[in-house]
Amino acid sequence: MAFSLRQLHYFVAVAENGSVSSAAHTLSISQSTVTEALRELELDLGFRLLDRHARGADLTLKGHHFLRHARKIMADVADARRALSGSEAMPLSGRLSVGVTPLVAGYVYSDLSARFRRAFPDVAVEAVEDAADYLEHLLVGGELDVAVMVVPPGRRSSALQTETVEVSPYRAWLPLGHPLSAEERVSMRALANEPQVLLTVDEIAEASEIVWRRLGIRPPVAFRTRSVEAVRSLVATGAGVAVLPDLTYRPWSLEGDKIEARPLIEDLPAIEVATAWRRGSPLSAAASGFISIAATRHSGRMR
Repeated sequence: MAFSLRQLHYFVAVAENGSVSSAAHTLSISQSTVTEALRELELDLGFRLLDRHARGADLTLKGHHFLRHARKIMADVADARRALSGSEAMPLSGRLSVGVTPLVAGYVYSDLSARFRRAFPDVAVEAVEDAADYLEHLLVGGELDVAVMVVPPGRRSSALQTETVEVSPYRAWLPLGHPLSAEERVSMRALANEPQVLLTVDEIAEASEIVWRRLGIRPPVAFRTRSVEAVRSLVATGAGVAVLPDLTYRPWSLEGDKIEARPLIEDLPAIEVATAWRRGSPLSAAASGFISIAATRHSGRMR
């Protein structure tokens, strides 16, 4: 029996919410319906997608890989429905210049780019990666049509108009078996003596460092890096812990080692990913289409 879109939808919901009960609540259906759909999906695939435990459910390594395919299938179906419903704009051609910040390049842009290419295959897209302040310079100077960037809390530029794509809270990353992984939520104070692995792109480390200072704590720093994969590998092998936005979380390192993530007790301002363009500047049809697709990203992708 081939799996269905309904089963994929339920699986992605469980992966996003972290438990069958939370997914069922989000979907407004019974837990038994979700459980049965997952059971049938795993039987059809021939491998386990989830490890169930008292706190909920974690993706297995194969489940983590299958999630990427499930999201792509759902996105493709959503794009096809939109195209066939007549809601697509008239065919476009020309060029679109897009800027992305480093974190966006790895975790958001590929999805947006794929959606845009499917919707507007005749538009040639040129993309550049750089820091947010330089992308703002290019937008204001008319060298970019639109950018997708991490917007630091409280530092929105008056020269740009923005539209939120995603808001991502911070969580603590822990190696498998770490004593704090038994907790539902983790305090920053409990991490005070743990070596920290800091991600130094898009000012990601800044939010946690502000909280450290507020608490009067200076934890040891094991490593500073611009690579999320390096953070993942270092945490998974026990070299340290990390405090990172959920946007970047994947439960497995490239080496196949497991990483646990727990919500924080302290209130760290979530990061915002947004599309941005020069305020007051007329948008081309291609730029408007890109912004529209970015705004509907969650209809085909669930975390």
